[in-house]
Formats: sequence, C-alpha cells, structure tokens
Amino acid sequence: MPSRRQCLRYDQLPAWATQEAGSRPKITILDLKIQRDKLHQYQRRITVLTARETDIARAMLAQGDKRRALLALRRKKYQESLLAKTDAQLEQLEKLTTNVEFALIQKDVVFGLQQGTRVLQEIHREMGGLAHVEKLMGETADAIAYQNEVSEMLGGRMSNADEDEVEEELAALEAAVVPARVPAVDLPSAPDTQLAVPAAEQGQREDEAAHGEQPQLVPA
Repeated sequence: MPSRRQCLRYDQLPAWATQEAGSRPKITILDLKIQRDKLHQYQRRITVLTARETDIARAMLAQGDKRRALLALRRKKYQESLLAKTDAQLEQLEKLTTNVEFALIQKDVVFGLQQGTRVLQEIHREMGGLAHVEKLMGETADAIAYQNEVSEMLGGRMSNADEDEVEEELAALEAAVVPARVPAVDLPSAPDTQLAVPAAEQGQREDEAAHGEQPQLVPA
C-alpha cells in the first residue's frame, strides 16, 4: 500500500507542510514545549489532589467510615488512570517529532498535545480543586449530595479491574491504619481468701504475740 508521502505530490501538500525546512521545526518544537508544559502543570495540580484523597481515606478509616474512605480512593484511582493515559500519549507524541516525515505529522503532534491538555483540563474542572476534595469528608446535605454525584459518575467510568485495585488498596490502607484486634484471653482471677497458715506456725505466732516477743528472722 503506498505511503501518505507517495500518494501526495509536492503541489498537493497543504501550506503548513511546504514551509521552509528551517522554520518549520522551530514553530512545531515551540508548540510542543508549550503544550507539554501545560500537561505537566495540570499533572502537578492533580497529584496534589490525589495525595489529599489518600489522606482523607486514611482519616475516614481511622473514624470507622469505610464508605467515605472507599469513595476517596475510587476518585483518586480514576484520576490516576487518566493521568497514565495522558503520560502514554505524551510519550508517543514526543517520539513522533523525530519521525522522518515530521513535516506531514507536525499538525498531528500539536493537535494530540492539545487534546492531552484538554483531557487534563476536563479532569481538573470535573473533579474540582481541594475544596471539592474536602467535601468527601463532609456530612452536610451539600457534601452528601456531592459524594453521591461523584460515586455515580465513577460507577460509569471505572473498569472492574480498577475497582478491584481500589478494594485492594483500601484493605492495605485499613490494615495500616486500624490497629489489629487481639482476641481477649481469660486470665485466672486472684484468690479472695488469705492463704492458709500451717497450724504449728500459727501457734508459734500466737505465743510470741502473747509474750510481746518480736518474730525472729530466719537467715536465708
């Protein structure tokens, strides 16, 4: 099958593909750096959110609120899965910049990076900032409504494999946060009565008490 370059004659190429070789890469590399910086910027923001969600899950487990802890971890897992896809996309697009037919794919490179940025913008807008993360712990009507909304949204977007990984993370976190309960051991109770004293010793004590004598210490 003929390649794209074989199918198009030079006079059929679009204007952006027939620019001077010296100027063409400079423009594309600049666009690449701008879009890549945006990707990293949103990645850092979302990393802050996922770290806070882990803290919230730990705090909820300490309070015995497993439901909210699970919700925080599910929310974090969803964000991490989208970030992983974006990382893979970014890596692939950076490889394309070294392709021999870079002139023909440069728009695809920039477009792909823009799409990656839009994905992260959507995550940031949809999942909210730290204020929304804090609602995962709230007990007000507004916070509970938000928790239900997030739970419903995640239910339609997370795979079964993701859900299983979240359950495993919850179990590991719970084991680290909640102290292990050691079963109680029934110990024998202390005797309520005094120990019996031999009759001979008891009689000697009574005689000494009657004559006002002090008990003799027996050398070891």
